Amino acid sequence: MVLENARRKARAVDGELVLACDTEVIVETAVFGKPPTVEAARAMLTELAGRAHEVLGGIVLRRGAEEWEAVASTKVRFRTLEVSEIDAYVATGEWQGRAGGYAIQGKGAALVDGIEGDFWNVVGLPVPELVRLLKTAC
Repeated sequence: MVLENARRKARAVDGELVLACDTEVIVETAVFGKPPTVEAARAMLTELAGRAHEVLGGIVLRRGAEEWEAVASTKVRFRTLEVSEIDAYVATGEWQGRAGGYAIQGKGAALVDGIEGDFWNVVGLPVPELVRLLKTAC
């Protein structure tokens, strides 16, 4: 899904060299995209609290008709969170426009117990994958 979303984004833009990414949060079989409301953000964070989830990042680099693509996976573990901590985070508004309803590079870092894999993938741009694609494409 993340790769297909990144492909569609890359193909929707004109340019000599186009980079497109898509990020989703996966808990078991549920996909957590960007929460549309405060209530949805609160529900996502409640579901993520005290457990691990996977962050998938799809990346596509396009030059003309040629495309190079990759998928990155990072495991993120959230701390056990009090309802008051979730409410305080949601009140910051940082959840808006963020897959899974949090930004690990911001105040959301306080929600995280640890990660396995690429931090930048969780931010939204899997940098090691981008470097590999650039080496191939350029």
